[in-house]
This record gives sequence, C-alpha cells and structure tokens, in this order.
Amino acid sequence: MDLGLKGKNVLVLASSKGLGKACALEFAREGANVMLTSRDEEQLSLTAEEIKRETGADVFYKKCDITQRNEIDELVAAAVEKFGSVDVLVNNAGGPPAGTFNDFEDEHWQGAFELTLLSLVRTVRAVTPNMIKKGGGRIVNIASSSFKQPIDGLILSNTFRTAINGLSKSLSQELGKDGILINTIGPGRIGTDRVGELDQMMADKKGVSRDEVRNTMESGIPLGRYGEPAEFAKMVVFLCSGANTYITGQSLLIDGGMVKAL
Repeated sequence: MDLGLKGKNVLVLASSKGLGKACALEFAREGANVMLTSRDEEQLSLTAEEIKRETGADVFYKKCDITQRNEIDELVAAAVEKFGSVDVLVNNAGGPPAGTFNDFEDEHWQGAFELTLLSLVRTVRAVTPNMIKKGGGRIVNIASSSFKQPIDGLILSNTFRTAINGLSKSLSQELGKDGILINTIGPGRIGTDRVGELDQMMADKKGVSRDEVRNTMESGIPLGRYGEPAEFAKMVVFLCSGANTYITGQSLLIDGGMVKAL
C-alpha cells in the first residue's frame, strides 16, 4: 500500500528516543521530510544520523523545550521555513513523575499540566493555520492506555493523558471542515526506556527483580509480550498518511489486548 507520505513534511515531538524516535524512523522510511525535536541536542544529532544511515533520508532537528511557548513557536516556524509547510504533527511528551495523590504539591500538578497538556494545545495552535492554508493535515497525539483504564501510581499521567483524549475529540469536531484529521493513540506496555524505568520503580517497591515485574506484566497481556516501538509507530504513520481519509476523533490503544475496558 502506498501511504502517500513521500515528500510530506512531518514534525515529531519528543523524538530523540523512544516512541517519538520510532515514529520518526517510520516516516523517514516512507519518504517523508522529518523534523525531530527534544531538549537534548546531542541525542537529537545522534538520532538524526542513525535514521539517515537506516533510511538514506535527510532528517532535520531543532532543540525545543515544549513547556515553553516561545520555543514551540520557534520550532514550528523553523519547520515551515525548512519545508514550506507542516503536513503532519505528532504530539508526544515524556511522562510526568510517577506517584500517588499525596506525593504531589501544586507545582507538580502545574508542571505536569504544562508538559503533557498545555504543550499540545500550543503546538496544535501553532501548526493549524499552516495546515488550514494548505487545505488539510494530520495530527496524532500520543497519550497512554490510561485514558481507557487508569494505571496505579501514575496519577499525574492518568489525569492529563485523559484530558488529551477529550481535547482531541473536541478538535476533531472543530477542524474537520478544514480537512484536518486528529486522533489519539494510547500505548500499552511498549519496550521503551520509560516503561523500563516504570518497571524498575515497581521492582524496587516490591523488592523483586525488574525481570519478575516484566514477566508478571506480560502474563496479563493476551499476546504475552511487550510491544515493539516499531509496531506502535506503524499505526501512527498510517493515521497520518494519505491512506487515512475518514478516521478522525478516535482514541485507539496499541496494547496487545492488555486493557480490559470497552
């Protein structure tokens, strides 16, 4: 299937590693022009070179702290200057700190809000005028399986990832007339550094090994294993492609059947 992404201009947030990196790699494989971003310029450079070696594509990057509005505006302006437009936006952000309700004060809630939700608001606000002018676009917001089923010990993520889902649904109603399709994807247990860190935290709390935690988690997944980042990325790429012409306002899980909620 030709996904129609050759020559399309793609901006992927939090893309120096993890799920964002996996998405950027898949877009590059499809012939898209890709801009990476994160707060770690050294890692961005390494990731850009790695993707170039694997795909032959020229991959660009710009350092950006997505909690800062001016840096988001500068990032989008740089992408438009480099490519001429932004056809695809993949919103992504590192998870807020793990913990329960009594672990956090106001500043923690404010920080999680700015990182997880307000960054998305600002990025969508920055890219949509360009998309509307060009006649449409695609946006995918990476959230968490917690928008269907809360995860113990991740109260900040549970709160703001769920808010992403509500925002995306509302935006799909408002932006549909402009040809902009927007969807939310919730990863389950995908084998990234972030999931490894969460497994280690659980292991330390229970006094067991990280392997034991992973084995327990995998036993609750119908497919019996953690997902690969590339498996997650392929769905993101499809939803952002020309092959998707009628899916918008949806929240999808990539979790191997782990979440039992309807």
